[in-house]
Amino acid sequence: MLYHADFHIEYPASMSQKDFFSIWAREAEAALGAKKAGVIVDIWKCVGSRRVIVVVDVDSLDALDQMLLDLPIMREHGQHVRVDVTPLRRFEDFTADVKKRLA
Repeated sequence: MLYHADFHIEYPASMSQKDFFSIWAREAEAALGAKKAGVIVDIWKCVGSRRVIVVVDVDSLDALDQMLLDLPIMREHGQHVRVDVTPLRRFEDFTADVKKRLA
């Protein structure tokens, strides 16, 4: 199943940018590994903000939740990360459904 995950990442004033980037570097390594493995379909960093958009392909909501909890950025910095998740339906499947309803 495909899901759109929208990460909004903040960091406290007490944390240095270098420490924040250190966490983000570990997260990036994990994300690129997941992309190579096919779990992440694609991933984008939004310009000018600490926001990352990911499309993931996992078997279930449980698998997605477990994956999110295991991310380096969530383990090390989770209290400063908000993730909005939206299930995705392939447009081709939706279009076929619409056409059936017209018949």
